[in-house]
Amino acid sequence: MRILAVADKRHRALYDYFDPERWRNIDLVISCGDLDPEYLSFLVTVIPTVLLYVPGNHDEVYERNPPEGCDSIDGKVVVVNGLKVGGLGGSIWYNGRDLQYSEKQMAGRVKKIIRQAKRFGGLDIFVSHAPPKGIHDLPDMCHTGFCAFRDLMDTLHPKVMLHGHNHEIYKKKDKETVMDGVRVINACGYVEFEIDV
Repeated sequence: MRILAVADKRHRALYDYFDPERWRNIDLVISCGDLDPEYLSFLVTVIPTVLLYVPGNHDEVYERNPPEGCDSIDGKVVVVNGLKVGGLGGSIWYNGRDLQYSEKQMAGRVKKIIRQAKRFGGLDIFVSHAPPKGIHDLPDMCHTGFCAFRDLMDTLHPKVMLHGHNHEIYKKKDKETVMDGVRVINACGYVEFEIDV
């Protein structure tokens, strides 16, 4: 299955210079947050497939104006064409606004996803906005990762974990890190990858 993951920044190749032929083999689109709902609605219109998303820490607008034609997986596990995908949006708490969670709050959300995933027989892809602690995160309060996501990776061993949030990281090093067999991918801008179902 060929997947297009997006996060944080609208990419010109997917908007201003969109070429339908370039993206015709995409089987699933996943957003890791902090993108305008209109952009996601555009993508699901021009790439004829399912678009799943989690909100980023700047996506309060999704409450009033959710992306049309797209499916939120925040706090859920879904199955798309045999692929088991779960998601948790938001970032670490840093100034008390919506879509920010303490480590304890996110640990509680992770436990719920783990329970759901076990009912489905596991998880192929875990989607978040923030990264896991120690992988693609930064030392400042806003951009640090969640320890709870490392616990999820250790428990469920998804094939792929997708995240966004940390724009600076992908400019300095690779967008993908493999940790204990889990491909952790920073989707900032966009990234394409394949996964076996």
